[in-house]
Amino acid sequence: MFSITPSEKTIIDIGANLTHESFGNDFEDVINRAHQANVSHMIITGSDIEDSEKAIALASGNTDLFSATAGIHPHHADQYTEDTKATLDNLLKLDIVKAVGETGLDFFRDISPREKQIESFRAHLELAEKTGKPLFLHQRDSHETFLSVLKEHRDRVGLVVVHCFTDTAEALSDYLELDCYIGITGWICDERRGAHLLDCVGNIPLNRLMIETDAPYLMPRSLRPKPKTRRNEPCNLPLVLDALASVRPESSAKLAIATTENARRFFSL
Repeated sequence: MFSITPSEKTIIDIGANLTHESFGNDFEDVINRAHQANVSHMIITGSDIEDSEKAIALASGNTDLFSATAGIHPHHADQYTEDTKATLDNLLKLDIVKAVGETGLDFFRDISPREKQIESFRAHLELAEKTGKPLFLHQRDSHETFLSVLKEHRDRVGLVVVHCFTDTAEALSDYLELDCYIGITGWICDERRGAHLLDCVGNIPLNRLMIETDAPYLMPRSLRPKPKTRRNEPCNLPLVLDALASVRPESSAKLAIATTENARRFFSL
């Protein structure tokens, strides 16, 4: 494995699901391609207890290149118990774990009952209050409830990023009013579902903007030539940067510097 020396050309992927089984057979090749694309650091997302532990183990093998989050994704909120909260509390004491989450609400799929999602979300907010670590949040089709719960705790938690933002300009305004950071993915490269983002991402203050792939999900549709697989990789992160630069006053190079500085500050890298 290797490390990348940060420079004005490097970028940070704040959300990559590198524990996903699709990376099992060619992980080193995936990381080499990220290196070639100037991705200097990747935050490995924890989505349940087992996955968070895997993310921590993977990140611990190369702390220059990787960090981890620990949390329970709303899809897995029905797994939340007081025991899992205690386990998360212990995981969050580790230096390699840089944020609480992924957590939040997802009323689009409703894989876990909504009441369990809200219960789990509140528990993560309490852990963020206790540990002082940033929050890595997920919200889909649940803005009003999500915003209400977050507002209850906002004065008692520190840094917050609404990751993989795909919602409306109005929702974006609500999150910025709460001084949240915003994570933008390859959704912005999807002319079918993400065109509305092109009209509102210019409203994100430069010091609140970060970029991510959410790999292996959300492959940018602007990728050419069209790949044979739908698996997204951190090496595709520059396409997100270019999409942002197409509708903002900053160049891709300036956005690379700013989003990298923001990620280093947010995750204490």
